[in-house]
Amino acid sequence: MTSKAVLSTTEQRAVISLASLYALRMLGLFMVLPVMMLDGQQLAGATPELLGLAMGVYGLTQALLQIPAGSLSDRIGRKPVIVAGLLIFALGSAIAASAESVYGVILGRALQGGGAIASAIMALVTDLTREENRMKAMASIGASIGLSFSLALVLGPWLAGIGGLNAIFTLTAILALAGVVVTLLLIPNPAPLPHRDSRAVLSEVRQQLGNRTLWPLNSGIFILHAVMVAIFVAIPLQLQQQGVMADQHSWVYLPVLLAAFVLMVPFIIVAEKRRKMKSVVLTGAVVIATALLLMALASTLWQWVLLLLLYFWGFNLMEASLPSWLSKVAPAGAKGSAMGIYSSMQFLGAFVGGSIGGWLLAQYGSASLFVALGLLMVFWAFIIWRTKAPQHLTSVRLAIRQCSDQQLQQLMALPGVSEVSPLASEGAIYLKVSADAFDMQQATAIVNSANGEQHGSQR
Repeated sequence: MTSKAVLSTTEQRAVISLASLYALRMLGLFMVLPVMMLDGQQLAGATPELLGLAMGVYGLTQALLQIPAGSLSDRIGRKPVIVAGLLIFALGSAIAASAESVYGVILGRALQGGGAIASAIMALVTDLTREENRMKAMASIGASIGLSFSLALVLGPWLAGIGGLNAIFTLTAILALAGVVVTLLLIPNPAPLPHRDSRAVLSEVRQQLGNRTLWPLNSGIFILHAVMVAIFVAIPLQLQQQGVMADQHSWVYLPVLLAAFVLMVPFIIVAEKRRKMKSVVLTGAVVIATALLLMALASTLWQWVLLLLLYFWGFNLMEASLPSWLSKVAPAGAKGSAMGIYSSMQFLGAFVGGSIGGWLLAQYGSASLFVALGLLMVFWAFIIWRTKAPQHLTSVRLAIRQCSDQQLQQLMALPGVSEVSPLASEGAIYLKVSADAFDMQQATAIVNSANGEQHGSQR
């Protein structure tokens, strides 16, 4: 089951534009992480607890609004939701840029998260790409997210050195408004395409909330992002204590992030090609836990550099592997809803991490914070150690106007097929298959016998 299709010019334009929108938004959210605890001390009313809340509060509004915003885009269109989300994001950025107190920054950050456009962007990717190219498109957006996170950690200290938090939030507002122009002028406006593997369906979300197979992954992404935001409550202060001025922190993060990416790549290849997903994820969790526990003892700059390298290596392993694991175990026709829950847990983790991290730092100090986070990661590593390794399955969608019980049985009997889920309301059948054993031509022949067509459809 291989595809040699290439992206058309229209698809390339759509993917580049949508990946840019997603990346610029994430850039604006993450640039404050390495600088908030330092530059935020100048804000009126600032405390470690409130600065931690300012770092993570975007996750609360994002988690609450992401799935509803995606559902709204099914009714009123993708672009209106994306444009409205970008305007809300720009407004939040402007409020944060002009704030003189920590409460104004908290309000601005909450509004930034309220511009929840991730689901609408992913749905628009589905609308604008063919089935055989959709994985490439999603992978491009995933890569843009990872790049924006790394770039944010490098740009944040540099930009703050020029103009403080005000400069970061002002640039973020400008980029959001530029995103509105890109959305209106460069991105096509197709009719919404029903596709449950790339969008959340509220009725299915409720069902997948009770799917125990998904919760080791949901809890994992929650903890991963809670830890990520929480450590940035303490790390900038630790680097400053080692004699690294705030505007020079970029030169610590840049080589660390590059080296962590290089170390990650061979492990991801092993996870997918040699089907060692569980081992790679467990390795990432253990590496993170080790780095966090040792951070409680670090006393020199080189120790911090090494431990940050270990942390980001483990973070990258988990960040790249957990979504892939989820896509393998999500039921046929439910991947979009499962991913919606997963993403909401990711952002909720950021909120909890910022809030609890700031409180722990203020009450017990940085060493206790790192120990607590390390033990939390050890706990999750134990959970994943007890979790069954995923089968390496992928999803296939076949358009079909009507389907008999006999045809369903024929599809289920095909080599490599593990699950068949017909959805009459969508005029499609979703299958979970092993790509190595599944024969698309055989499945298409069965579908064509129902459609009365010469060619099957995967859209």
